[in-house]
Amino acid sequence: MAEKISHTQYDDAPLSTAHNLDTTGVNEEGLEAHPGDHLIGRTVTINRPRQELYEFWRDLRNLPLFMQNIRRITVSDGNRSHWVVEAPGDAQVEWDSILTQDEPGSLLAWESVEGASIRNSGRIEFRDSTNGRGTIVTATIVYDPPAGNLGRMVAKLFEKEPHIQARRDLRRFKQLMEAGEVATSSPPNPLPKA
Repeated sequence: MAEKISHTQYDDAPLSTAHNLDTTGVNEEGLEAHPGDHLIGRTVTINRPRQELYEFWRDLRNLPLFMQNIRRITVSDGNRSHWVVEAPGDAQVEWDSILTQDEPGSLLAWESVEGASIRNSGRIEFRDSTNGRGTIVTATIVYDPPAGNLGRMVAKLFEKEPHIQARRDLRRFKQLMEAGEVATSSPPNPLPKA
């Protein structure tokens, strides 16, 4: 008879692969998480130096260049910023965020301030690749979806769900940093439709 396999909450897999988010483990990673929050983890390798990628990301005004849903980010001081993000149904959400960790060349971490319309926290890590070909960029985000799972499903229908956006945004970041532009399928000057 086969032995029953026991699963512990502390294995070697990244927390972002968990089906049921253990907020204790996330909080130990330095991210603020509450029961019911959702965790996103995405990684991409970019053929650029780590410091260059970090510096580009550190200037938060650059993020709308490759993050599709971000309308604007206003930086009020070195650690506080105001975000305006497109939501499903032509709506928009806004919140203020504070940079909680800044390790030049390797890590940026943030959390939204109390009362944010979408509570979130996260971190972007920059590590040299083991084969010497660029930088491994890892985004880990914890968020509380508005209207819970129903709101998450609606966002998914409109392709505004953070799991989908994180993957696309990191892909666009890679394109921008390696090629100097983000590839698009629409022509640069489309003709008006008759």
